[in-house]
Amino acid sequence: MTNTQPVTTAAPGVPGATVVVDHVSHVYGSGDTAHHAIADLSFSVMPREFVSIVGPSGAGKTTLLRTLAGLLTPTEGAVWVEGKRIAGVPPGMAMVFQDYSRSLLPWLTVERNVAFPLGGSDVPKAERQRIVDEALDAVGLAGRGRRYPWQLSGGMQQRVAIARALASRPRLLLMDEPFASVDAQTREGLEDLVLRIRDHYDMTILFVTHDIDESVYLADRVLVLSRPPATLAEDIAVDLGPSRDQITTREDPEFIHLRGHVARLIHGDDRAR
Repeated sequence: MTNTQPVTTAAPGVPGATVVVDHVSHVYGSGDTAHHAIADLSFSVMPREFVSIVGPSGAGKTTLLRTLAGLLTPTEGAVWVEGKRIAGVPPGMAMVFQDYSRSLLPWLTVERNVAFPLGGSDVPKAERQRIVDEALDAVGLAGRGRRYPWQLSGGMQQRVAIARALASRPRLLLMDEPFASVDAQTREGLEDLVLRIRDHYDMTILFVTHDIDESVYLADRVLVLSRPPATLAEDIAVDLGPSRDQITTREDPEFIHLRGHVARLIHGDDRAR
């Protein structure tokens, strides 16, 4: 598979950006039945930033993330990752999907699921085991490698999916509503896990969610998309400090203000300003 195409010019946007989305539009179909999912969308993401993407239902959030992953080719515009215009899945990128039950291979043990991305690599067997053990330890599943996914709770299965992404040592992690299928208490634990992982692995993360509180709690920035065809309604900086806590952060007046502002933008309230 061709991962990237050569470029003759530098990526537009902020110098040194990990991701540059340059006037991207995406249309499904053609003619009278065409659906314009994204329209002229542009933004940049810097190294180690955690950027949440929210918007109304059907606003093209997943379309955008799949375009960033190289799984969809934009109808117009381009995506640049680490200075290269992508044409296919870029190197150094991993993705975590919403439906962990379908993304994991039930006939493989947990550790073999985590090792799966390393199958076509030249990483020695002993090194693979070390990488797998480290990834499982990072997500709190040390000692559970010989179990099968179906023997674990939903939250643990999603931890396996995250560990599998970590095994490929990504510099860019894309997450598509990864916690939508777990209960609220499990979700909070997974949110804090992802923040620890970002710091430990020094990654850039783009995170699609329908949950407004989650988008603010996790992020350095929140990108709010409009109704389709999606444009960038607002790019919101989140200044809640580097350390987040499920209780004190959510009680912070700035958090309350930001979640209200995002909610008004999504629901079309003209008081959002």
